[in-house]
Amino acid sequence: MTAMLHDRARIHVQAGTGGDGCVGFRREAHVPRGGPDGGDGGRGGDVVLVCDDSLRDLQSFRRKTHHRAGRGGHGEGSLRHGADGETLVIGVPPGTQVTGSAGPDGEDGDLRAGRWELLMAGQRTTVARGGSGGKGNKRFATPTRQAPRFSERGLQGEEGWLELRLKLLADVGLVGLPNAGKSSLLSRLTRAAPKVADYPFTTLSPVLGVLEGEERQLVVADIPGLIEGASAGAGLGHDFLAHVERTRLLVHVLDIAPELTAGEDADAALNHAVIERELAAHDERLARLPRVLALSKVDLVTEERAKAAVAEWEGRLGPAVAVIVTSSATGAGLQELASELLQSVAPWSTTLAGDTTVRTGIDVDEEELAEHIVFRPAPAGGFRVEKLGPRAFAVRGKGIERLLERYDIENEDAMAYVEGRLRKIGVLRALEAEGFQPGDEIEIAGVAFELDPSAAP
Repeated sequence: MTAMLHDRARIHVQAGTGGDGCVGFRREAHVPRGGPDGGDGGRGGDVVLVCDDSLRDLQSFRRKTHHRAGRGGHGEGSLRHGADGETLVIGVPPGTQVTGSAGPDGEDGDLRAGRWELLMAGQRTTVARGGSGGKGNKRFATPTRQAPRFSERGLQGEEGWLELRLKLLADVGLVGLPNAGKSSLLSRLTRAAPKVADYPFTTLSPVLGVLEGEERQLVVADIPGLIEGASAGAGLGHDFLAHVERTRLLVHVLDIAPELTAGEDADAALNHAVIERELAAHDERLARLPRVLALSKVDLVTEERAKAAVAEWEGRLGPAVAVIVTSSATGAGLQELASELLQSVAPWSTTLAGDTTVRTGIDVDEEELAEHIVFRPAPAGGFRVEKLGPRAFAVRGKGIERLLERYDIENEDAMAYVEGRLRKIGVLRALEAEGFQPGDEIEIAGVAFELDPSAAP
């Protein structure tokens, strides 16, 4: 029995916090009033997903859910800057989709936007960016502020939950009703060892095998049995159908003796129509993929009936679809089927360079695949002022909140600088429009303090 393929995972990622800037002054002989020389803090490490073609599923994420990058080092005197935090690189198999997700308790993170797919070996995606390091006091020196006694704090890195979903990158997909003989066929065509038994739904997760040719290999996937209504989610339809989206050729495995294996009322033509209808309903592209029809279990019927079935299906499907009778029990037709697959699936090297739809099964821009993609929602801009009481106001806005995170509000020099920044941004003007007076209380990011705009530089 093969191990279960883990095609879904949810992980929490946290980029590193930036290091704090330093408040420092030169202390040298014969320099009684040395200037500021505090260094900057280092940037926090990013969390990066990398497509690793040595991986086949998402099983490793069942053992470890939380992933954290390194923190940036703090700045020091003599203009020594802190080191950047170590980037955390996480490998995922080709075909992995990445989307932002809510946490187990419904909490939001920083990553609830966008979707990326990692398809090619080496493709990298930054899923959480490290926080920027704080500036040392040297950065705040001006002709009128020659000895600043404040610095910036490092910002926290982005964090949040990610949903990972794997869609297999197989060359050939075996599709058909439950118990059509797909698992047996895969075990004879390739070196895979799927579970085989005489009852429906033996295979509950996709199984991969490698078909060996003289000069090349093909990856063949046994897609779990589909049922009527699969495209609408019946059974495990959505989970199963997702794995055929990127195959380049489908082998429709059809039981040639349905009355012997599925009951007297079964009809091969009806069974064939059910699968084709569900494939087309899930994704129109699947209806256009090349097909091979494998009439299975030929050992259960007479030779005359097998020949008649081939003639019937060739007439029904036309010359574009090869019809091959097979038997996993006797090996009949397996070599013919293997040769057909190796001939029908073009090698990657002969695929047109710009035709990424053929190679990946989805429309992707070639330059986008090659570049380092940053998974990041658009920054929330702007702010708003809320009146909390007769002499109490709140300012809401991500940028404003991050500004306050940077500074120690107990430091008078730092607060004077913050008030100047708030004036330039337009926050003070918006507060005054709401009736703000010097000395009124302001709350930003849960921190309450009094503000006297008249003292701002």
